[in-house]
Amino acid sequence: MGISNTKDNHGIFTISLDFELYWGMLDVVSINEYKNNLDGVENAIKGMLQIFKKYDINTTWATVGFLFAPNIKELRKFFPDKQPSYLNTELSPYKYIAKNNELEEIFHFASGIIDLIKSYKGQEIGSHTFSHYYCLESGQQKDEFRADIRSAVAIANTKNTKLSSLVFPRNQWSDDYLSVLSEFGINCFRGNEHSWLYKPVSLENSSLLRRAIRLVDAYFNISGNNCYDLNELSTTKPHNIPSSRLLRPVNRKLIALEGLRKNRIKHAIKHAAEQGKLFHLWWHPHNFGVNTKENLDFLEEILIYFKEMNKLYGMQSMNMGDVSKLLDTLNTQTS
Repeated sequence: MGISNTKDNHGIFTISLDFELYWGMLDVVSINEYKNNLDGVENAIKGMLQIFKKYDINTTWATVGFLFAPNIKELRKFFPDKQPSYLNTELSPYKYIAKNNELEEIFHFASGIIDLIKSYKGQEIGSHTFSHYYCLESGQQKDEFRADIRSAVAIANTKNTKLSSLVFPRNQWSDDYLSVLSEFGINCFRGNEHSWLYKPVSLENSSLLRRAIRLVDAYFNISGNNCYDLNELSTTKPHNIPSSRLLRPVNRKLIALEGLRKNRIKHAIKHAAEQGKLFHLWWHPHNFGVNTKENLDFLEEILIYFKEMNKLYGMQSMNMGDVSKLLDTLNTQTS
């Protein structure tokens, strides 16, 4: 489904994936604690790609730059001259690397998986920064972020990949850092839902209460549909293509509520289709590393519903790069 077939009043269905392996979890859990999820990532990704192909779904894979390397020796060649000076040094993957010279490929590198993703039509390789960089954590500075993005662009070039879309790790971003994206030709990023529940905050300011309410929001409509007017999105650059909903993994303890979670997503997709707005779904591939079949089945039901909205309202599937190009066109038409 290309941009040329899209009219202003057609809704847009967007998916972005935070592809990070253990680099996104090293400050949260040990490898042993998360081993099952990580062991299942490759199989889950293959399943996702087959489903995306089946339903003609364009997706952005926001990939941590470290994953492009085949091993630690090659990765070190791209280390930036300035590394994040987090006050909480446990957040730094460079400290982790210094303590763990033998890094298992299945948990830390994904060169072959990236090649596989690129072989599928409509799959965009975007950036999740080079080192899973946290923009709101105390101690780090904008120049360090700039150095990180420079390395992300450089290592992506080794696979003839030009980065034009970015997802900020832990959804931590601020307006002050957006100019860095433009410096390196990154045209869009995934912003947060507009509700106060999803306001970008540092890890230390992320309260347990807010996380609990967000969990409830996955099943019951607290924050709204979180769908967005395309003309409004077109007015800023780099384009903010905000999240609508995190596709949480299947939780067998809450299995009785799965219908509510599914209907919450479907209702928002229908709203976007009817109103000609954008709906943006996201998750981490490692979320599907366990309970893989159940998660893929849930995803497939969502995509089947999207296809219904495509037939009824002309809703289109676009990755973030596609959306950014459309927003450029809309901006030209209205300026």
